[in-house]
Amino acid sequence: MLTWVFIIIEALSALALAFLVLLHSGKGGGISDLMGGSLGATAAGSTVVEKNLDRMTVAVALVFTFATLVLDLRLQ
Repeated sequence: MLTWVFIIIEALSALALAFLVLLHSGKGGGISDLMGGSLGATAAGSTVVEKNLDRMTVAVALVFTFATLVLDLRLQ
């Protein structure tokens, strides 16, 4: 039962991680600019939206890593 919970957590975090990575702006801007990220991008270098997006991406990546390690240990 616990293995299935971690499989679901890993699948959801993998989808969320892919979505969050796609939201990041590249050289010319991205989807995050649509949410108000381009207002102060020239002055500040990195906007509040980008910083929050970075934090969310790191958090989801940590959840994904933890779930992967737990599944590896449980399925050995």
